[in-house]
Parts: sequence; C-alpha cells; structure tokens
Amino acid sequence: MPPPRRTRPSAPRPQATADAVEVARRVILLRHGRTAWNAQRRFQGHLDPPLDEVGRTQAYEVATLIAALRPDLLVSSDSARAWQTAEIVGEVADLPPHGEPRLRERGLGHWEGLTREEVAVKYPDEYADWAAGRDVSRRGGESRDEVAARALAAFGELPAVPTAVLVTHSATAMALTNALLGIAQHVHPLGPLANCHWSELSLEPTDGGHPPAWRLRGHNLGTPGTVLPLPIRLAGEDASDADA
Repeated sequence: MPPPRRTRPSAPRPQATADAVEVARRVILLRHGRTAWNAQRRFQGHLDPPLDEVGRTQAYEVATLIAALRPDLLVSSDSARAWQTAEIVGEVADLPPHGEPRLRERGLGHWEGLTREEVAVKYPDEYADWAAGRDVSRRGGESRDEVAARALAAFGELPAVPTAVLVTHSATAMALTNALLGIAQHVHPLGPLANCHWSELSLEPTDGGHPPAWRLRGHNLGTPGTVLPLPIRLAGEDASDADA
C-alpha cells in the first residue's frame, strides 16, 4: 500500500478577493504525472501512490512549458503524486508550491486500490453506472458536487494574481472547470486530463456591463509525443471522471 500522506508545507497567502471568480486572470489546472497505479488502471482516489519514473519524466517535460507561462502562484494537492509534480514544476519555474488538501482527487470509497477489472467483477452494478458516466454514490467516497464545492472553496481563497497554476487530479480539475464555467456537474463537455496535461481558463470581460466570466482557452494541453491526449471513449470504457 502507499505510504502515509505527509503534511505538505504551505506559505502565507495574501488577502483573497471575496468572489471566487475574481482571484486570477488566468488559471492552469495541471494533472499530476503518471503513477504505477495509473499504468495498472487502478483507482487511486484519496490513496497516495507516488510518481513512477515515467511520471517524473513527464513532470520535467511539462515544467518547461509551465515555466514559460511565467506563473505567479503554484498550489498543489497534498497527495504525493501531485506534490511531487508540483515540486518539479516549482524547481524549473523557480516558484515554491503551496499545499492545499482540498485539491485532492475525488474520494472513491471502496473502489480505491482496485483495478477497473476488479471493480467490474466485485461491483458490477456500480461499474455499469460509472461506465455510463453516471455519478456512483453507492461506493461511498464523494459526489462530483462535493468535489466541486471543496475545490471551488480552495480556489476562492487564493490571492489575486495574473497566472495561477493548480496541480491537481483529473476528476477534481474537471469538477472545478465545470464550476467556474457554470456547467452542472452531471454534464461532461470535457474528457479527462491526460497525465501532466492541463486545462487553461481566463477571466474575461463580458458585454452589457456584466461581471467578468471564466472562459476555457484550452484543454489537454501539454507536450506532444511522450504524453498523448486520451482517446475518445467508447461505450462501456473509461468513464469521464476517472483518475485511474
């Protein structure tokens, strides 16, 4: 089993703005690098496997791209796979990461530690819901709305900076993206993030005197070659909130 999670250091933060959608002009939601469990198609959730060697290579490759964006703030889930990715990004970008447990992956209840094949055998009804893209409450863990609420709360406490990088997980990034764009959590316009790929959102003015609104400027951005975007999901495969 993965080692116990250690407390990740965090830094004092400036006073945040009151409105969660006014904390930064650009936000980068970066998924962590690969773990051995990713390669095994094993559900991770709140369990804490570290990056494997492929994942560390991915983190160094993407770090040069993130550094070129000149980020002002680097915040990470305190899970080992995300924190290790953030440390590498911070090393290249010369920016210390801040730990934020509310950016952890979605809790998956009794699925955590199991492969997709094991879940399909042990919990076939739950697996069928997941494969169809439905929220699976019977397994325990968290709903998509709960993940979105905690991630949005953490986001709303960040200081107002031009560019913030959040190192997180696929389901958490998708939930936060939906929340910022005002999309219901049962709707899935975006596919899951590949390892060390990111979604980019920007806060932009709107017409008619309305408040600024978040716009999605890119999804599954990253280095080509070593890390490829995930394939189109076929019926019965790879539900959209997976981090496995």
